Amino acid sequence: MYLINSLPAQVPPDDLALLLKAEPATIGHFRSAGFLRADIRAHQQDVRVAGTAVTVRMPGIDGGILHYAMGCVRPGDVLVIDRCGEAVTAALGGAMAYAAKQAGVAAIIVDGLVTDLGELRQHGVPVWSKGPSPVTTRLLGHDGGFCCAISCGGVAVQPGDAVLADENGVLILAPQDVRAEAQRAIEFQTNEQATLARLRAGEKFPDIVGSRAVIDRAIAAGRAYAAAQTQGEPS
Repeated sequence: MYLINSLPAQVPPDDLALLLKAEPATIGHFRSAGFLRADIRAHQQDVRVAGTAVTVRMPGIDGGILHYAMGCVRPGDVLVIDRCGEAVTAALGGAMAYAAKQAGVAAIIVDGLVTDLGELRQHGVPVWSKGPSPVTTRLLGHDGGFCCAISCGGVAVQPGDAVLADENGVLILAPQDVRAEAQRAIEFQTNEQATLARLRAGEKFPDIVGSRAVIDRAIAAGRAYAAAQTQGEPS
């Protein structure tokens, strides 16, 4: 059975533009939730995208629901595909990637496999997946879901969530969290440039970030504790 819902509101363009300035790995310095498992990897280099999640639940080998989704997506949307554990069949290949390009899709995230890697790169729509497979889907008319709640890479994804993805990984954010997380990451990245400048000037990394002082205090506390234990032993 197919479950078809309406498209979600898109994340405001200004929010996405701000989010695009943040690196997922920077946000990973202060946030752990929302990151897809590391086995879902980019098939292109030097890529970063931000967009609105349009979700697809695509179980088994029936590819019809993705065909349907490709007829609905808008420029700037990110297709996020839940393969429901299917681990043999590619969800999409070169023709579907070309259709995505023509539709203005910002990226495709697949919790599963894809095919035609060369064509995917050629068409230029960034794709993340678990890897390649030569086995492809069929148009069977059996089952699928469009714009419904899904799970992708171990993360719950709602239609309309914000997606930030690059070579280091994929992050899902609720729309209301975008600006705060992006601004915090941009500030972190700006501070990091100051750290690099201090390194170029000859300072040592542990002195700049304070790790040497933390370790020195821990060593001193350990010594003080050991001394106190020794003094407390019976003679």
